Amino acid sequence: MDAATLLAFVGVSAVVIMTPGPDTVVTVRGALAGGWRGGVLTGLGVASGQLVWAVATSAGVVALLIASEPLFLAVKYAGAAYLAFLGVQALRAAWRRSSDGGSAQAPARRPRLQPLAAYRQGLISDLGNPKMAVFFASLLPQFAPPGPAAFATLLLLGALFAAMTFGWLVLYSAVIARAGDVLRRPRVRRAVEAVTGTLLVGLGVRLATVP
Repeated sequence: MDAATLLAFVGVSAVVIMTPGPDTVVTVRGALAGGWRGGVLTGLGVASGQLVWAVATSAGVVALLIASEPLFLAVKYAGAAYLAFLGVQALRAAWRRSSDGGSAQAPARRPRLQPLAAYRQGLISDLGNPKMAVFFASLLPQFAPPGPAAFATLLLLGALFAAMTFGWLVLYSAVIARAGDVLRRPRVRRAVEAVTGTLLVGLGVRLATVP
């Protein structure tokens, strides 16, 4: 693969990665619930899921998933249900904060999202999105030369995409952590959790209903 092809891949990947989607919203939720570390570990889970998809694409497993409609739909609905579950959790947290009341200037309680839970929600949300499989299967082969080197090239491109995604989500987490004092104010935190929860439920519904 020459430098021009690699540069084209990086450009296309950057546009896709910076377009907000389920992985971005889940990472924002992780950063809200677990601080900077929670956001970073959620982003690491997302990147790990993408690495799994990259390996599966390189090995031809993704092609089998796409070809098997029952399996594809099973992954699709499981992923949609998980996104909706995370959204409902965020909405419940917003509702509890609304019921508790309190001063608008007082900081909220410290984040309680555990590191393993943060990583797990990023991993499951990405693996539960079969559209990632379709995306990897359609994007990566366009930049990989045919022949014996195809497997290694596909794997390298997938790893590069995952690394770029992780870097972008770390930046997201840093921005949220930077605004931590403001976001921890009960009214602000409640509003952000309500919006995040609504987005996650909406993304779950969209994943389940859009072909």
